[in-house]
Amino acid sequence: MNSTCELIEIPGFPPFDPTHPVENAVITRLAGNWHRRATVKRKEPELEDLFETGRPDYPERLVPFAGHPVWEGLDPKLRSRMLSWAWLAYNKHTVLAEQRVVNPAFAYVIEGEFPSLGGPALEQSLAQAMVDEQYHTLMHLNASTITRQKRLIGIPDTVLPAPHIVQRLAELRDACSESWERKLTTLAFATVSETSISAYLHLLSDDKEIQVINSTTVQLHNRDEICHSSITGELAKTVYAFLSKDQKRFFVETMMTGLEAFVANDYGTWRQILALHDVSGAEKMISEVQYDAGRKNLVRDFSGLRRLLADMDLLGQVDWDWGDVQ
Repeated sequence: MNSTCELIEIPGFPPFDPTHPVENAVITRLAGNWHRRATVKRKEPELEDLFETGRPDYPERLVPFAGHPVWEGLDPKLRSRMLSWAWLAYNKHTVLAEQRVVNPAFAYVIEGEFPSLGGPALEQSLAQAMVDEQYHTLMHLNASTITRQKRLIGIPDTVLPAPHIVQRLAELRDACSESWERKLTTLAFATVSETSISAYLHLLSDDKEIQVINSTTVQLHNRDEICHSSITGELAKTVYAFLSKDQKRFFVETMMTGLEAFVANDYGTWRQILALHDVSGAEKMISEVQYDAGRKNLVRDFSGLRRLLADMDLLGQVDWDWGDVQ
């Protein structure tokens, strides 16, 4: 990106560089005819025109089976096809994390379900954040649509299971016997998601090898998330201060459960991708790598939640290998 160019901010959209053809195309697609109101009018590139067939859609280095003989023995065209599906799954994870994890927590606050939280300023900030999340959803849906068109993928991604973090949240909520447990579980998972999403997005945002459309979509999304991380962090701090001793312990333990679910490689999704492509030896490969400590996590940057827990003076209460995070 041209470092001398100022980013343009349109309410509801991520800041973008109007001189960057891909960033401009992504936001133009998002805004529909909004760009026609601008003083300077020029023909904008279409996302479809920026697709480069020879680039992979997803980094092969992030595939949990990379280096395994079964994976390496597959035809390169088949591996490329599954990388396209990995990108579709990445988008689905992002969309459902916003829709089923983050926005429900924000809605709880706006609806007054947490008595310690409220006020016009907070409610406005959360409503704006929820609008942001809808635009993020649209960005990733647009990116998936282009991939489907260009890679001739007709099967909908509904054949993929819900992302692991979404399933885990649903399981825990279903196991709750008290209303406060369900609300704190939702807030705990949303806190993890919003403090960790930048690390998840960063896996692709700076990748120079994959489709530029894909990395740019992720990069634009990531620009909004610093603010959202701050919002959810403040929500967590404020709610925590009003909890009982048992509720505090429950909240912290649930955040760590949420972190474990968020950063993990989603083997359920990969199992389905492999099955869709009739990969021989898939189950053997999964069984050999799934419990390998080095392949357990997709995201290995836990600094977002670590900073929050440090601010809350809670690091000593959790059992987690933070690695080299400072």
